[in-house]
Amino acid sequence: MPPTDHQSSFLNRISIRRNQVTSMEGNHDQELEEIELFQKHVADRLAELASSTDDSNAFLSIAWFRTLIDALLCCESEFKAVLILDRDPTHFVKPPLDRVGPELQDRCVKALDICNAITYAIDLVHYWQQLAEIAVTSLEQRPIGDGQIARAKKVLSALLMFIADDNKEQTKSTERSWSFGRRGSGSTVSKDKDRGGKSFRYMNLAFNKSWSAAKEIQAMSANLVEPRGKEVNGLAMPVYVMSSVLVFSMWALVAAFPCQERNGLLTHFPVAKNLIWAQSLISLQEKIGEEWKKKEKKAKVGLLEEVQRMEKVATSLVEFADAFKFPVEEEKLKEVEEQVKELSEICKKLEEDLAPLQQQIREVFHRLVRSRGEIMDLVEQAGYIMGSSA
Repeated sequence: MPPTDHQSSFLNRISIRRNQVTSMEGNHDQELEEIELFQKHVADRLAELASSTDDSNAFLSIAWFRTLIDALLCCESEFKAVLILDRDPTHFVKPPLDRVGPELQDRCVKALDICNAITYAIDLVHYWQQLAEIAVTSLEQRPIGDGQIARAKKVLSALLMFIADDNKEQTKSTERSWSFGRRGSGSTVSKDKDRGGKSFRYMNLAFNKSWSAAKEIQAMSANLVEPRGKEVNGLAMPVYVMSSVLVFSMWALVAAFPCQERNGLLTHFPVAKNLIWAQSLISLQEKIGEEWKKKEKKAKVGLLEEVQRMEKVATSLVEFADAFKFPVEEEKLKEVEEQVKELSEICKKLEEDLAPLQQQIREVFHRLVRSRGEIMDLVEQAGYIMGSSA
C-alpha cells in the first residue's frame, strides 16, 4: 500500500531525528512530540472515516471497509516507526513495554485468526454474488417465461437460505437442501449448488468448532486499559492507540461479514474519551452498535451494506416468482426490471471490490506477522545485551 504524503513525511521525520545526536532530555521531548503527532494522524484518519459516507462510500459498504483497512495499515506503519525504529532493544524488557508489549502481541495473534475468518467470509460473499448473477441472467431474458422464473426462484431461494442460516448450521442445511442436486440432473444450477455445499464445508473446516469470533474480540478488548500517571507520556500510549484501532477494525469486520459464532459480540468496547482521536472512534462504534442492535439476525449474515441490499431485493424477487403468471402486467414488469438492475449493480460492486478488500486483509495479516517477529527479535536482543552486561 503506497503511503500518503503526510505518512511519508512522518516516517522520514522520525528516521532523521532518531539519527541525530541529542541529550537524554531532548530524546524524551522528541519522543513526546512523535507520540502526539502519531495520535494526531490517527485522529485525522478516524475523522475522515467517520465522515466518508457518500454514495460511493456508503457506511458499512465494502468501499467503506477498504477505507478502514487503509487507515489501519497507515496507522500500523506509523506506530512501528514510533515504537521500533532505532529503538534501544532494552526498552522492551523494561516498564511499561515489558507489560503492554506482550498484551499487544497477544492481540495480534487473535487478529490473525480474525483476518483468516474474514478472508473465508469474503469467499462466501463472493459465492453469494455468483448465485445472484445467475438469477440476474435468467430474469434479464426476454420474453420472460416459466423456465426463467423457475431457475431464478431456485437460485434466489438458495441465496436467501444461505444468508439466513446460522454459520453453525450451514453445512447441515446445505447437505439437506442440495442432496437432490447430486442425483445427476447436470444443470448449471445443480452444479452451483454443489459448489455451494463445498464452499460452506471449506469455511467450517478452516476453524475449530469451538472457535468464536465474538470471544476473540472480547479477549482482545479485555485488558485494553488507558495508560495512567507517568505512562500517559510514555511508550504505553502509542501501544494503547494502536491496540484500540486494531480492536475496532477487527470488531467492525466481524460485525459486517459472516463469521463463525458471533453470539455475544460486543456492541462497543471502552475507549478513553479525553484523547484527540477517541471521539471519532466512539462515534463509529455507536453507529455500528446501533445497526447491530437493530438487526433481528444478529449472529447471522452481518451488517455489510451490499449483502443487506442483496437480501432485500432477492426476497422481493422470490415473492414475484411465487406469484408469477404469464403474461406479466407491464407495470409489474417495470418494477421487476428495476429490482433486477439493482441486483446486477450490487453484483458488479461485489465483483470489483471483494478481491481488493481480501488483498488488503491479507496485507494486514502479513504486517502483523512481521511486526510480531520484529518485536520478538528486539526482546531477544535485549536479553542478550542485558545478559552480557550482567
